[in-house]
Amino acid sequence: MEEINLHFTGDIHAITSANNLLSAIIDNHIFQGNELEIDKVIWKRCVDLNDRALRKVEIALSGEKGAVPREDGFDITVASEIMAIFCLSENLEDLKKRLGNIVIGYNKKGEEVKARDLKAEGAMTVLLKDALKPNLVQTLENTPAIIHGGPFANIAHGCNSVIATKMGMKLADYCITEAGFGADLGAEKFLDIKCRNLPKTPDAVVCVATIKALKYHGGMPIENIKEESVDYLEKGIHNLLKHIDNLKNIYGLNVIVAINKYTSDTDKEIEYLRKKLEEKGVNISLVEAWAKGGKGAIDLAEKVVDLCEKPSNFKYCYNLEDSIKEKIEKIATRVYGAERSRIYRRSK
Repeated sequence: MEEINLHFTGDIHAITSANNLLSAIIDNHIFQGNELEIDKVIWKRCVDLNDRALRKVEIALSGEKGAVPREDGFDITVASEIMAIFCLSENLEDLKKRLGNIVIGYNKKGEEVKARDLKAEGAMTVLLKDALKPNLVQTLENTPAIIHGGPFANIAHGCNSVIATKMGMKLADYCITEAGFGADLGAEKFLDIKCRNLPKTPDAVVCVATIKALKYHGGMPIENIKEESVDYLEKGIHNLLKHIDNLKNIYGLNVIVAINKYTSDTDKEIEYLRKKLEEKGVNISLVEAWAKGGKGAIDLAEKVVDLCEKPSNFKYCYNLEDSIKEKIEKIATRVYGAERSRIYRRSK
């Protein structure tokens, strides 16, 4: 666990290097005469630290002839565009193509300047050639798991790599993968973006929730969250029901709710939740893996196997042919429940 949380295999360092190589090439191109007439740079550097002091910086202040001072900044590596590209790429050739498509800025005519215009994509790909190989680890119970990539869901698509998921599906009868940030943000991007790149859609979905979180959604003060309260649970369950609605009615998927059981959860609260979900035609499983390991999740595993055998009617939230405005409107109104959406275009 310590190795995973520290440098691991160096994948994130490789992504940092590829990102900052492109930044160096951009600034060197400008320094050497700016043949592409780059007028505005939108590409940022990155670092694998949450160093807020670097979010906005001034660069090229050396005073050298040809150095053009400008405002720049650092993103967190896992929030970078290269991390998002890395996780959607099928192979080295696809990775190189996607890297070449990166828009680094605009020229004096207002036209896009891409990484391939700077001939940067080849060197960036070389830096990432070993990182593109998935990493095999094991759980405390010796279950194999693949850890590969990890773009932020609030910035990018929030999923592990396409290569890792494809490998997992080849190696096991059942492959479980995760999409961060709930059944709106995380699931929407997993289903509408990553599944199109696999291409494979889930046979079943496990929607994970806790009774403490549902009571908190219902307005229960955090300091009282361990106290029994069906009233707050009744108010907060609507949050979970919306997630279920997204998965079942928008995407047409089979869903089971896994409740991560805490010692403070009472039989009365659990029974209320079970009854309400059964009324919606959704099965529930009480999971105690945190305390009992794999034995605490056997019920969930058995129910997931059964759920995978049931027919589903998967459909995407939007079509690739839709305009950007149409895609945003469909996501906003259908997934997030907005009554209407107003689209504003930010000027360059």
